[in-house]
Amino acid sequence: MVKVAVKWTKETYNVEVDPAEPGLVFKHQLFSLTGVPPERQKIMVKGGMLKDEADMAKLGLKEGQKLMMMGSADKLPEAPAKAQVFLEDLPEEEQDAQGFAKYGAGLQNLGNTCYMNSTLQCLYRVPELRTALARYDSAGAPAAAFDPAHKLTVATKELFGDLDRSVAPVMPFRFLAQLREKYPQFAQQGRTGAYSQQDAEECWSQLLYTLRERLRDPEGSGADPTVQRLFGVGLHTRFTCAESGETEEEDAGAFELKCNITSEVNLLSEGLRLGLISDREKNSASLGRLALFQGKSEIVRLPPYLTAQMVRFFYKVDVQQKAKILRKVAFPLVLDVYEFCSEALKKQLDGPREAARAAADRAAGLEKAAKAAKREDGSRSDAASATTGKAAAGAKKSTPEPKGKKEVAPTAEASTAVEPAAQPAGADVEMADAAAAPAAAPSSAEAAEPPSEFAGQPTGVYDLVAVLTHKGRSADSGHYVSWAKQDNGQWMQFDDEVMIPRKADEIVTLSGGGDWHMAYLLLYRAQHA
Repeated sequence: MVKVAVKWTKETYNVEVDPAEPGLVFKHQLFSLTGVPPERQKIMVKGGMLKDEADMAKLGLKEGQKLMMMGSADKLPEAPAKAQVFLEDLPEEEQDAQGFAKYGAGLQNLGNTCYMNSTLQCLYRVPELRTALARYDSAGAPAAAFDPAHKLTVATKELFGDLDRSVAPVMPFRFLAQLREKYPQFAQQGRTGAYSQQDAEECWSQLLYTLRERLRDPEGSGADPTVQRLFGVGLHTRFTCAESGETEEEDAGAFELKCNITSEVNLLSEGLRLGLISDREKNSASLGRLALFQGKSEIVRLPPYLTAQMVRFFYKVDVQQKAKILRKVAFPLVLDVYEFCSEALKKQLDGPREAARAAADRAAGLEKAAKAAKREDGSRSDAASATTGKAAAGAKKSTPEPKGKKEVAPTAEASTAVEPAAQPAGADVEMADAAAAPAAAPSSAEAAEPPSEFAGQPTGVYDLVAVLTHKGRSADSGHYVSWAKQDNGQWMQFDDEVMIPRKADEIVTLSGGGDWHMAYLLLYRAQHA
């Protein structure tokens, strides 16, 4: 990287230039600082004006070199005419008329920014990420004020804070500006000058990479960065060369699992299985040349939040556009990834999984036993009523004999009839109940609690908490929407500024097969024993 000073009008801007990137990227950097569109920029360099396709490495730029830029800036975005409305500022009768404030707020579309809005709404559903952002030092070191990664992290922190407090849809102006400064590709414009639609997966990945670098624990703690702990999947890959029989092993990490879609894939698990198989050309020591190695990956580390990407887009050279695979691929509300784990990880999961199953069985058994006991109590009550009635009838028939008549010993039949009347009503039934009653059963909470050695450990099973969908035929067009599960189990659809309650049955219909919204990114949260 080479730092140069660019003078425009009366201002001077210090810009880091990547010699490996073309001139257009440098122009987009200046656009984010000055507001001058790349097509209007005239930058004096060695040999004339800087062209979009210029090779920056051949310009011979030196550290601290001064460059001159000419060009007029576009009109800067105006602040909203109406001030941001927060819940605590509204009159009491106007506060949260729909009852949606507990679910956050919508995000205004600033011109083909649905890809960004849907990404943010999904990541907002991760409370641990919100907590880490809330602790982030917005001031930072003096040098951080010029760091685009720091500024994007601060903008994310402030935006999530606005979503916590606001009732009205939030205007993500600052976040969008910082996103485009850090990643100029999101500032691309079409022929008409309007900002282009972007790929939501690219926005998701780039934002997580930035937050991974900035949301770090204090130096010396030895802990992984927050984003790595929350979303990082550990993979171990074994590569085998069919020609030579050579094998190589490699450890890597990723923020998402790929679900490859072919004509034979109908389920998410089938696509994930394909996504863990990859072919790669590598140098073969025995053959002395490049050879094809087939790689098969296993999961060696599971994160608290697992992201699965439906690989629905591929690049068509003839139209120079990302085309879309519309095939229906069903995904579950509860995902089990045990089969994709390494043997060592499976052994770690076996105990918690068995404990979770046993707890579920005990809870189900208690419920069944409670229903059976209720039925038995009803039967005993009916039997007690019948016995008491017979005893009363027998006592009524046994009248005293006239005086002077010789007493006769009662027969066994009479004794049997009279004995119950001599006892307090229901005494025999109570004694029978006491004898038959089992020891007190544990409560459902006690029964469902796993052994302490496995409590809180992951099981390899995940619950779906957010879905990012796409409607359209290309990743760079169409419309993106997010669907998020709330803490109370209610699903909400976030279509930019519009919030719509949904049911779980509607979520599983987002599997594709037509031109309606279909799942592109799936966010799952881990279950624990």
